Amino acid sequence: MRKDKSDRLIGVPEAGEGKRGEEGYLGYLLRQAANAAHNRMSHVLADLDVTPPQFSVLTMIGAYPGISNADLARLALLTPQTVSVIIANLDKSGLISRRPHAVHGRIKQLDLTERGQNLLSEARVRAHAVEAELLGCVPEEDVPAVRRWLASVAKITANS
Repeated sequence: MRKDKSDRLIGVPEAGEGKRGEEGYLGYLLRQAANAAHNRMSHVLADLDVTPPQFSVLTMIGAYPGISNADLARLALLTPQTVSVIIANLDKSGLISRRPHAVHGRIKQLDLTERGQNLLSEARVRAHAVEAELLGCVPEEDVPAVRRWLASVAKITANS
């Protein structure tokens, strides 16, 4: 295959063009958008030493104090193995605490420490800025419809 001066394959569309644009399959476009959002989040969280998966985990622990690893994996859309590694690192960094479940002693319940809450607050400011950037091309009155649509797509696919 031939390449142009910028080392791109000739005839391969940029993001948002051809099959990577409005002509593309919906599933591909969702994945492409999710990848772009993930990359942007990685960039804005980098100097906090927080990855997007860690941010998701911190967010869910903040939203659901006392959550278990298993429930956290489901909510954060991560594998249990990945969550275990993230939890170990967050615990080592003093961002979360673990306590035994009152009934099921082997289950550990997770909570944010004060340090974890502070870090999450800073990361949220940046995440909200990324969301505003991503929604910049959507008229403000359409944002609730976009959110409803994405949530309904997730609900439909989760139940099939």
